[in-house]
Amino acid sequence: MMFPGRGPGDMESPTTTFALLEQAKSGDQQALSRAFERHRRRLAVLIHFKLSPRAREFCEVEDLVQETCLRAFRDIGNFTYQSPGSFLRWLSAIADHAIVDRARYQNRERRAGQELPFRSASNPQGPDPADSRTPSRLFAQQEAVERLLGRLDALPEDYRQVLILAKIEGLTTAEVAERLGKSRETVALLVYRALKRFRVLCLESEA
Repeated sequence: MMFPGRGPGDMESPTTTFALLEQAKSGDQQALSRAFERHRRRLAVLIHFKLSPRAREFCEVEDLVQETCLRAFRDIGNFTYQSPGSFLRWLSAIADHAIVDRARYQNRERRAGQELPFRSASNPQGPDPADSRTPSRLFAQQEAVERLLGRLDALPEDYRQVLILAKIEGLTTAEVAERLGKSRETVALLVYRALKRFRVLCLESEA
């Protein structure tokens, strides 16, 4: 199994992502939607692990993905493409703010007995989610994210941590080493062992 948004060896084509984002800055919302689709699963995984276990009881990951996308749609003019992975890092930073705001909102609205802000059958006046996918496609992608999260959750903490940094966030070995305060050699070995264990879990779940 490949990690979301990745090819056999590298991250998504930076040229393609760069081109889509340049089109988006010119007002092409479809191009921005395609750029989001390339990163949606990885963003969902990052948001899941940014939330505390208690916060997951009250926050739906998909709602936070939608909120992050809505904010990115609004603020795309402020984004500057610097290198492969910079778009996901930008989305991750937006997600951090969305998580904090959602926690504050839910604390306030739970006391007032009010609904979440997104449009739904119980909240028809809320804003539409930034999502044009068909229900079947949405369900399939949500299932894929849940399978990935289940396999990551089954890993030891140190394995899960390095895989999220190296394969989800797309950090280099040097960047992961700096983030974790470990040597590059230690990180490289951890990533190798974590990937090996992850593949075993994939085979076991597909058997």
